[in-house]
Amino acid sequence: MTRARLVDLGVRPYREVWDLQHRLHEAVGRGDEPETWIFVQHEPVVTLGRTAKRENVLLSREALAARGVDLVEIERGGDVTYHGPGQLVVYPIRRLERFREVVPLVRALESAVIETCAHFGVTAERWSEHAGVWTGRDQICAIGLAVKKMTSLHGIALNVSTELSYDRLINPCGLTDRGITSLSRETGRTVSVDEVKPVLAGAIERAFSIAFSGESCHGEESCHGEVSNHPEASRGVLRSARPSIPQGPSIPQDDVIVQDDVKRVWQSKSA
Repeated sequence: MTRARLVDLGVRPYREVWDLQHRLHEAVGRGDEPETWIFVQHEPVVTLGRTAKRENVLLSREALAARGVDLVEIERGGDVTYHGPGQLVVYPIRRLERFREVVPLVRALESAVIETCAHFGVTAERWSEHAGVWTGRDQICAIGLAVKKMTSLHGIALNVSTELSYDRLINPCGLTDRGITSLSRETGRTVSVDEVKPVLAGAIERAFSIAFSGESCHGEESCHGEVSNHPEASRGVLRSARPSIPQGPSIPQDDVIVQDDVKRVWQSKSA
């Protein structure tokens, strides 16, 4: 069983964590830092992937800002996604040995979320046409990844107790014929993010054959700076973890983007 670092950031603005992801991405890719998984809730934000269609954002930037919702264009695959309080977002910053591990990475993330939903008595499943996790025709977890220089960033967003009226702001993932749901809606009670964190962490450990060593990082200066200053990094007790997951089709590019539709994987033109 290999070990990986788990960092719980609490509730943070999207752009701050996006910057931290990039710092970690560079450090993990160089081998200077261990594989790191970030757990976080974001303040309200709409993110646009590389293939996002602007018409799937139903309000102007100004109207979103008036509602306290940021709008950010990012490098992950997929269309438009909302993040906000009550949604557990997970960012795996991990080195891949081979490009054929990209799609299995997505599938292993889906498996961990499906197991987590089952723990709360919710039956969830994959949908072959679109990455993510679904209960019936409603999406409970969105997935959008980027893999650059053989290292992943971005990740998954699991609706726990999210305010589901965000579909008035966007067409989630660009889909107009499907709905959205949450663990709280499906269970008929308020499920807290703190309830879900250890369950999802355990499911990820099993899906990727890793063991987490982690800490909370609620407001410490180290979370804002270089990852080498992070207190967990200085202890030198962790090493990069490699999952024992099945191999998918070989993809012989240097940089790829994984869209929400995992069947579409292509070379990034801007490394």
